[in-house]
Amino acid sequence: MSTLRLGDTAPDFKAETSMGTIQFHEWLGDSWGVLFSHPADFTPVCTTELGTVANYYPEFVKRNTKVIALSVDGLESHKEWIKDINETQNTTVNFPIIADENKEVAMLYDMIHPNASDKFTVRSVFVIGADKKIKLTLTYPASTGRNFEELLRVIDSLQLTANYSVATPANWKNGEDVVISTAISDSDIAGKFPKGHTRIKPYLRMTPQPNL
Repeated sequence: MSTLRLGDTAPDFKAETSMGTIQFHEWLGDSWGVLFSHPADFTPVCTTELGTVANYYPEFVKRNTKVIALSVDGLESHKEWIKDINETQNTTVNFPIIADENKEVAMLYDMIHPNASDKFTVRSVFVIGADKKIKLTLTYPASTGRNFEELLRVIDSLQLTANYSVATPANWKNGEDVVISTAISDSDIAGKFPKGHTRIKPYLRMTPQPNL
């Protein structure tokens, strides 16, 4: 089993979910996607995470991004867990959770790490572009809840840098200045970045975010 790397095509699969059977690539369509895994149903940290994703759902929709979770438990278990999530997190889970009892998807995405557990998936996150390529991977330990503000921030950066010759600096948030790609010559900046720019060093040139 090979490890998936950035730029690889996200493996396609067919799976049962809490919202019906899906073919992953077909389900994604022209959207971006976030696939994130959970060790098992009825785990405390993951309960808060799924509730948080449900509450943030409009933010993902705004970014043309579909979210889908995965756990190695079955559909009936998922349905019971969703009731708990809705009740304790004061939300409505409005995205599918994959029932991966045979661990097929977990194996495809290298989510089983034997040194952590050979039974359960580690808590992975994959951000997948509209081109079905993997844009980001993250793996969290079981004890640390994921930061979904950070995931939204990364999606903003990925979508911006996919369309413009820019990169985003440390701690960048949507609306802040960005770095002009070093591939752009000084003489081409004015034509490409009409909002102007600041030249801090020959290799460090900043410009207002171009898509606002």
